[in-house]
Amino acid sequence: MAAACTAAPVQPAADAPNTGAAAPEYVIGPGDTLDVFVYLAPELSTNGLPVRPDGRISLPLVPDIVAAGQTPSQLASDITTRLRRYVIEPNVTVMVRAFVGAPSQQIRIIGEATQPRSMPYREGMTVLDAVIEARGLTRYAAGNRAEIVRRNASGTPSHTIPVRLDDLLRGGDMTQDARMQPGDTLVIPQGWF
Repeated sequence: MAAACTAAPVQPAADAPNTGAAAPEYVIGPGDTLDVFVYLAPELSTNGLPVRPDGRISLPLVPDIVAAGQTPSQLASDITTRLRRYVIEPNVTVMVRAFVGAPSQQIRIIGEATQPRSMPYREGMTVLDAVIEARGLTRYAAGNRAEIVRRNASGTPSHTIPVRLDDLLRGGDMTQDARMQPGDTLVIPQGWF
C-alpha cells in the first residue's frame, strides 16, 4: 500500500539579492567551544571552553552560567554582570571558536552519506554544500530517491522535498541544488540490490 505525499518542488539555489538586512546573530548551542576574554584579567580568561550538554559553562568566579540559547554578546553581558561582584568594571568578550549550534539551527544528513552527521546551518546553504560536508555518497546510495525532511512551525506536520542527488552530483543538474533551511534533515536511502 503506497501513501500519497504532497511534496514541494525543488527550488534551485539562487543568489539572494543584497537587501541590506543584517544576518541573524549566531546562537550558542551545546557542543560549541568558546573563548572568553576578560580585559586586564588574564586569570579569568579561558580558551577552548566547551559548552556542556546541559548548555552551561563554568568560569573562574562564575560557575554554571547558561550559555546555550544566547548570542555571544548576550553571554558576555551576563558574565560581565556576574563578575561585577569581584572585578571593577569588567570588560568581557565571548568568541565562538568551534560551533555546532542549537539543534534547531542544524542540518542533519542521515542514511547513505559517507559521513552522516549534523552540521551548523550557514546562510545560503544548499543540498550540494551539505553533501560535500558529508564527504559525498556511499556506493550503496540511491541518490535519486533522497529527500529533505523539513519541519514546519511547531504543531504542524513536516513535509518532504524529493531531491535527485545522482542527477545533481553526476549529471550536474543544478535544479536539484535546493536551499536548505535550519532544522532540515537530508535522508539518503540505500539502493535496492
